Amino acid sequence: MFQNVLAQNSFDNFFKPSDSLNKKRQNAVFVTEAVLASGALVGLNQLWYADYPKSNFHFLNDNAQWMQMDKLGHLYSSYHIGRLGADALNWSGASKKNQLIYGASLGFVFLTAVEFMDGHSAEWGASMGDVFANATGTALYVSQELVWSEQRITPKFSFHTTQYANYRPDLLGNSLSEQILKDYNGQTYWFSVNLYSFAKKSKIPKWFNIALGYGAEGMLGENDTKNNLILATKKENYRQFYLSLDLDLTKINSKSHFLKTVFSVLNTVKIPAPALEYSPQRGLKFHALYF
Repeated sequence: MFQNVLAQNSFDNFFKPSDSLNKKRQNAVFVTEAVLASGALVGLNQLWYADYPKSNFHFLNDNAQWMQMDKLGHLYSSYHIGRLGADALNWSGASKKNQLIYGASLGFVFLTAVEFMDGHSAEWGASMGDVFANATGTALYVSQELVWSEQRITPKFSFHTTQYANYRPDLLGNSLSEQILKDYNGQTYWFSVNLYSFAKKSKIPKWFNIALGYGAEGMLGENDTKNNLILATKKENYRQFYLSLDLDLTKINSKSHFLKTVFSVLNTVKIPAPALEYSPQRGLKFHALYF
């Protein structure tokens, strides 16, 4: 039993951030990030680009497409890749300055590489709107660390399957994994606000959040009208705004460094909860449980 306790303590201590720079850990972080980023780019190329012809590098103004859902996706991805990159360097004992320079910028650098792939695809093109969204996601993380030394506003994600993928599985995805990535109709992006961090003398639980969400439906691609898909399904594009409850999992007290790491990763996703939806076309709608 004593050996089991030692093994558990050793396992948990592995996740404990180093008090000073641990070069072995730092090197491990850099190598792991390089391997994961390379693997993700290869996988993305097979999932997203492989079926389309290549072209010379070019730009495309896509700011009006997908009702800006894709731009929020870029902001969200840049923020969390950078946040996890900074957390990884914090684990290695790197200075706060290096965490922000080399860790928080990871999302922007990775997504710039994705934009380069877009620019060489005949189907798409490099988008300055995407680059701006990537920079905004990185700035959201860095600015909160500089001003508050904590993350009070966290972008989060939720997804539910929709009927629209049945009409355009080639564009919106065949499998669930593809639909999570491609079907913007089922995606919702949230800004989850930790109330306690703005009122630390109050009795508000430290983990209690209010979340503001944005989504859109009726999107079947930029050629919807040309293909008469909107007429066939009797759908129209419309925006959705949400107000819901949420949790900041990183604010849950735990002595376990392993659990703190798990909570940090899971804090990218909004919990299912009651939500109030508003759309200009359809008015108010209450969801007893929305995800």
